[in-house]
Amino acid sequence: MSRILTGITSNNIPHLGNILGAVLPAIELSKQSDNESLFFIADLHSLISQKDASTRIESVNSVAATWLAFDFDTQKNLLYRQSRIPEVCELTWYLNCFTPYPMLANSHSFKDKSDRLSDVNSGLFTYPILMAADIILYDAEFVPVGKDQIQHLEITRDIATAFNNKYQQEIFVLPQVKIDENMMTIPGTDGQKMSKSYNNFINIFLPEKDLLKVVKTIVTDTTQLEEPKNPDTCNVFKLYKLLANDAQVAEMRGNYLKGGYGYGHAKTALYELILTKFEKPRIRYHDLMSHPDLLEKELQIGEAKARKMAQKKLKQVRNVLGF
Repeated sequence: MSRILTGITSNNIPHLGNILGAVLPAIELSKQSDNESLFFIADLHSLISQKDASTRIESVNSVAATWLAFDFDTQKNLLYRQSRIPEVCELTWYLNCFTPYPMLANSHSFKDKSDRLSDVNSGLFTYPILMAADIILYDAEFVPVGKDQIQHLEITRDIATAFNNKYQQEIFVLPQVKIDENMMTIPGTDGQKMSKSYNNFINIFLPEKDLLKVVKTIVTDTTQLEEPKNPDTCNVFKLYKLLANDAQVAEMRGNYLKGGYGYGHAKTALYELILTKFEKPRIRYHDLMSHPDLLEKELQIGEAKARKMAQKKLKQVRNVLGF
């Protein structure tokens, strides 16, 4: 059995890009019989930039509700809040004492802001160490990451290797990077990568009228209704084909090419497809968000399991260090 660990950023409601690019592929991976998946909500990491407590709580609940709405199995796998496993903070301090300053100074997460040091807190600077603790505390063997996170996995491996070498014991498993080369880049309403920072995202959990308003903002060209259109350059079609089946894609492509089919028609079709495809997750999401006790129960299942694993590993670390 392979143990797979993924950190999930707790920054508001996951949008369509998050769902298609990360949530659904990760859940599919977790369903494989020979895998055990540990998915944690990185609410400690969020403190680097998010200081408001109520916003954090709402974001954590929203992330948890999204994963559960898409049928993540909390009996077979683990879904838990990072902050509910205090052992990760203790291990982070130990790892701090084995991490050379230049390693952190060369980290992308720091270097990207090093020209604005007034914006950098020590949490951002030591972010890779907390990430390392999140991973090696659970003997994770594989960590699915985007290419921009490979360096942080290399730092994790370097820290774990230094610790193991110091005490001549295999205390920590060295995690392997798992990159999905087929991971999709989801276009936003303006054609750029869908992102909250660009404010071009589609929140599939919006009320129907609000969702339609967002879909209608998708940027298109000025080709008139009666004229043929190129589906492959259209932002609406690009999103539609990510959700539709082959027959639906072929039908819309034909409509574009023959003309007499406006972008308003295409946007309505996309909107209706979102409602149909995500009908059950939308219902489940809102049910969970309106019953935080159900969310709490599901999260505590994973947290109880995660703490047992964390305590076992930390006991081993303490013994080696003489604590």
